[in-house]
Amino acid sequence: MIDRIVPDWPAPANISAMFTTRNIQPAAGNRNSHAGLNLASHVDDDPLIVQQNRNQLRQYLPDSPRWLTQVHGSRAVWVDPDTQTFEADAAMSRCPGVVCAVLVADCLPVLLCDTAGSVVGIVHAGWRGLAGGVIENTLGELRKYSRSEQIIAWLGPAIGPQHFEVGNEVREVFVGHDRYAARAFLPGKEHGKWYANLFELARQRLSHVGVSQVYGGDICTFSNPEKFYSYRRDGKTGRMAGLLWMNPSSDV
Repeated sequence: MIDRIVPDWPAPANISAMFTTRNIQPAAGNRNSHAGLNLASHVDDDPLIVQQNRNQLRQYLPDSPRWLTQVHGSRAVWVDPDTQTFEADAAMSRCPGVVCAVLVADCLPVLLCDTAGSVVGIVHAGWRGLAGGVIENTLGELRKYSRSEQIIAWLGPAIGPQHFEVGNEVREVFVGHDRYAARAFLPGKEHGKWYANLFELARQRLSHVGVSQVYGGDICTFSNPEKFYSYRRDGKTGRMAGLLWMNPSSDV
């Protein structure tokens, strides 16, 4: 049995979503080097254990997730039942039963759907992706096919603003794009260092493209090692997953 978070947001009835934690009731003899529900195949974990974890996850889903090869970029791709692996950092679908997914361990998962329940999208948003416009690119694509003008968002667990220290160059990228982004940065412990608020940066980007209903954004991965993997905290570590789909029974 796996531990998971169900987003608290007013998504249409035909939309389902979840976010996994690192917690799992392991099978006898589980040799998982990351001590939990690691779902990533690129972090030097035992491939058999990763597949076992993915098999357990599959029991909660209508189909196998369409995993991306994530590169901290800004590309958003449409996925369908025949989709193979894409190099991208956001997945979108109009097909009921297709599970969009991103892997994270401090980066921010952003879940998106329209109020008509006709499109869904999920974004892997680290600071590079946010700065590169991954949210804007995803929203632009979703709106091409949405049956509603209104899109809502849920911000999943990510590294909190008290722990995400970055350099001047990161702050300058955001402030150069929008001077109000300065509100998302507080002075760090050393000169030239800043604590960045990924949640606030995402909210700003969403607001700029007309998304005013934003939920979540209050769970820190770094500060809860019992529940979440954190790359910034641990270095070599596992990955959790954000998952979003339209239910197969949907006739949208």
